[in-house]
Amino acid sequence: MSYEVKIDASPIYELLGSFMVYVTKKWVRDLDVGTAWIEQVDNKLSSDAKQAIDTARDLPFNDYDVLYAWAFTRPGFDEIADFLAYLESSDDQLLFERVFHHLPFLTPEESVRIRRTYTPLLRAWDKEYFRQQEGELRAIAFEDAEEKKMLLGKMDPDALVEYATSGLVVPPLQDLDTVVLFPSAHNRPINTYCFYSRMLLIQYPVDIPEENEDEPPTILLRLTRAVADPQRLRLLRYFAGEPKSLSDMRRDLKQADEELMSDLMILRVAGLLRIHIGRYGKEKFSIRPEGTSDLQMFLESYVRI
Repeated sequence: MSYEVKIDASPIYELLGSFMVYVTKKWVRDLDVGTAWIEQVDNKLSSDAKQAIDTARDLPFNDYDVLYAWAFTRPGFDEIADFLAYLESSDDQLLFERVFHHLPFLTPEESVRIRRTYTPLLRAWDKEYFRQQEGELRAIAFEDAEEKKMLLGKMDPDALVEYATSGLVVPPLQDLDTVVLFPSAHNRPINTYCFYSRMLLIQYPVDIPEENEDEPPTILLRLTRAVADPQRLRLLRYFAGEPKSLSDMRRDLKQADEELMSDLMILRVAGLLRIHIGRYGKEKFSIRPEGTSDLQMFLESYVRI
């Protein structure tokens, strides 16, 4: 059984993703925005907004699953102002019922807490940070999404997902009907994804135009960083066979978990690994041949061979 792929380029997702990155600091060292972006945003926010948004740091990370669920079940609008008004003015029961079939473990009480806690924080985030970025990011996201929509009728669903994400492999699953892809800039170059009931939501990174053509492109820097370490080269060779699970790696490599996770992340963001995903964290990894081809292509292009 295969699944349907949908492309959704609403800036609502970028609002949520940028807020999540800032609040949680998750993966920030491996993101293109980097730790310097956190300091830049700190300097933009008023003390009142920063103090309010900081209260979200200790809240459950799974809250974002609910926020994203409200984004993709929104009733027919794409604008951030409409989304925030929708969260503010909708009946608690209506919002809960909108997403309960996607999140069967969500309780009405948790739904109310998340709605009332995050709505004013997202409004402050939009006003003091995101609104200034939205125009440029919207244009980039929409252009990329149009390309992916054009490919919907030309590629198999799994091939389109792997192409869009530079390496996520989603096999047909018996309990999966729909994959929703949405472009993101703040999470670049990491893919994030969340399983819901019969649906998978995937954030994929979009390319940002490089300002200085004389500087090495970011993707080339990621690739050269990834292959500069002998241990990571050995890992790539290890992945050249059948897909490997984390338990396979722990058994075969005898490498400390923290070091292994770091190496996997660096190879993954460079586009050198395929991640074969399944429910309940059942990931496997294999080499992505297109990534090694990209290394040669971007190197030759930059040095003008």
